[in-house]
Amino acid sequence: MMIPFGLLAAAPARADVNLVQIWSMSTIEGKAVIVLLVSFSMIAWSVMISKFLSMRRAKKLNEYFDAEFRSQQNVLAVYDRRVQVDGCPLFGVYQAGCLELDTRLRSASSEGRKQFITLKSMEHVKRTLERAVAQESLKLESGLILLAIAVSGAPFLGLLGTVWGVMSAFGQVAEKGNADLITMAPGVAGALITTVAGLLVAIPSMFGYNWLVHNLRVLTVELDNFAQELASKMETEFLKDDEG
Repeated sequence: MMIPFGLLAAAPARADVNLVQIWSMSTIEGKAVIVLLVSFSMIAWSVMISKFLSMRRAKKLNEYFDAEFRSQQNVLAVYDRRVQVDGCPLFGVYQAGCLELDTRLRSASSEGRKQFITLKSMEHVKRTLERAVAQESLKLESGLILLAIAVSGAPFLGLLGTVWGVMSAFGQVAEKGNADLITMAPGVAGALITTVAGLLVAIPSMFGYNWLVHNLRVLTVELDNFAQELASKMETEFLKDDEG
């Protein structure tokens, strides 16, 4: 069986087609879209790596602080030692609640603390704990909006570049007056690379965003549970049973 000479001649040409050639086939608009998508990809990966490291550090610090807090005999023991644990969400909630409790326990006429606080003061402490939980959650969420933009925006930018490139390709076909495959293929290939670039940005960002959101929810639940437990211990130690 003889192979047509035309196919033999076309085979090396197909093998030589690579991303560099496709890039050279792209229009100026398509290249601008690809450069923008590369910038998005760099930002997305930097956010994913930094958030992964910060959340892993927050989890470890939470474990250490929770173990230390549970080993103390009273609620204000860690607070009275004036320790600082930067980057620990549980400590941020604890510090805010103990600071408010300490303020309510101290009277203006004496240096020491009162033995008990009123129910109204305890409500202020609880609201302070709720506000601290919200603030720590916002700190953990910072930067995720960039990933969300990459997930939702990158495919549309790639599609925009593809549509624009196809329009340019058809315009070149109209100018040449020849609608064969050799005339159309370079322009279409150069247009489709923007869609590929958009998907390459969006897919890793989607997985990273979902993973980070899941871990953020876990940390937020831990913060809520800790704040409720801390409020209960404060009530047990510093709130009178017979307020009436």
